[in-house]
Amino acid sequence: MIVPELRPWRAVRPHVARAANAVRPRLARAAGTVRPHLERAANAVRPGLERAADATKPRLARVRSVRLTRPKPVGAWPYTAGAATAGLALAVAVVTAAGPWDSTGQRTAEADHAVALERTGGADHGRNSATSGSSDAAAGAPRPAPSAASVLVGLGRTTSTVKSAPAGPALADVLGPLLKNPALGTRHAGAVVDIATGERLYGTGTGEPLTPASTTKIATATAALSAMGADHRLTTRTALEPGTGELVLVGGGDPTLTARKSAGGWASLQDLADRTAKALKKRGISKVTLSYDTTLYTGPLLHPIGLNGNLAPVSALMADEARTNDSTSGPVERVTDPAADAARTFRTYLAAHGIHTTSPGPSKATGRADDLAAVSSPPLSALVERMLTNSDNDIAEALARQTAVATKHPVSFDGGAAAIAAQLKKLQLPLKGAQFHDGSGLDRDDRLTAGLLTALLAKAGDPARPELRPVLTGLPVAGFTGTLATRYTDGAAGVVRAKTGTLTGVNTLAGTVVDRDGRLLAFAFLASDTTDAQAAQSALDRTATALAACGCR
Repeated sequence: MIVPELRPWRAVRPHVARAANAVRPRLARAAGTVRPHLERAANAVRPGLERAADATKPRLARVRSVRLTRPKPVGAWPYTAGAATAGLALAVAVVTAAGPWDSTGQRTAEADHAVALERTGGADHGRNSATSGSSDAAAGAPRPAPSAASVLVGLGRTTSTVKSAPAGPALADVLGPLLKNPALGTRHAGAVVDIATGERLYGTGTGEPLTPASTTKIATATAALSAMGADHRLTTRTALEPGTGELVLVGGGDPTLTARKSAGGWASLQDLADRTAKALKKRGISKVTLSYDTTLYTGPLLHPIGLNGNLAPVSALMADEARTNDSTSGPVERVTDPAADAARTFRTYLAAHGIHTTSPGPSKATGRADDLAAVSSPPLSALVERMLTNSDNDIAEALARQTAVATKHPVSFDGGAAAIAAQLKKLQLPLKGAQFHDGSGLDRDDRLTAGLLTALLAKAGDPARPELRPVLTGLPVAGFTGTLATRYTDGAAGVVRAKTGTLTGVNTLAGTVVDRDGRLLAFAFLASDTTDAQAAQSALDRTATALAACGCR
């Protein structure tokens, strides 16, 4: 099956191209240093993959020997087992960088890495004459950046072929005993789907609703992207009420808004203060009453789990996810009132510009207020990737509410859950038995099926749905990134990409894998009533590794 080339994700603005051009010479100078590291990493992982394949041989009816090949330019990539080496090059150097995207579904960070490897190619890296107001032939247009391996090799190029996937008793013979491991508790389910055709290849308990934990985020990401599009941005703004001198900081629900000096590409609260102060001075204003508006969201701020280091109170206005230290992911103590805390920080930034304010309090911007300044998040595609890679609960709950905003549901926990279900129904996904109560999967009353999770992953790989591609590209890479960084180090590193899920007594894993014959498969494994989280996690990892090593027929 030949999969069509992806359409452009978005138009990347000229300054992005200039930034890429500026970094290219430095990367080129680093080529001599980078290449040996990548070769050593590739050599280090080969024995692990070979051992994983050897471990599954007794259960395999037919297997072919693994051939790890040096990656070719993106235009000539088939989705073969050689993707293991590609996964290394991708994960070691570039996967941790989020966005922006080019027209092949490739991150521009990968293109910069390709420069260091002295590859050339024809990727246009964001140029889209239909939306950017320019074309590749336009005078002064930047030269196409060199190509690296596509994020979704086989799904992103017309020259790539995704082979038909394994089927028949052999696949069941491999996975069945592994999923019956006592470490996976008394209730478990599993499913494997061929992404190229959507055909289910293996299933046990595929329709049984089980607690999904953080694999719920796959559903949240799919719903948000389909409702708003991959280019959607979340905006935080300031508004000045006429005649009253009231300055309102209006929260737009961006959980990635940062108050740090170095914004790292995310929307900056300090930048917003700088722009606001400049606008006030133009009006001859140096003293205001400062307020903040969080009315975009409704309902309770606290998740049913209560105060918890895994999730801040869900507010339409917060900075750095209300974290009390410099961390950017993982559990940590949060401030109890994120909006007030962000407004106080904003006040200090205004004071540095000579703008005097009152102590901030809650309010609501009226329709008469004049907008002074605004900052926007990166595209939704980048937010989804960060959410999935780091299992970020704050982003997940924000995206559930943003989906509610976009689909005119109540903007609360319940409304966000209803909006997710409604959006997935529009995508004609199998929702029987599914229950949503939040966007993060922290609610133990959430229920998903293995059949739904694999259907979500297959939908994200549908060439007719390029806006959903971040659901796949945001998945942690085994042995390298996010919640899989320390897993699969002696197995299918760089080949398995999956979302993890862990609650007390619950362990889940859902994602994609390249099997030994180069086939792209979606899988979902869910286990409930587990008693040893580490043993259950290891059992799931062994199952995914066996699938990667399988050349089953």
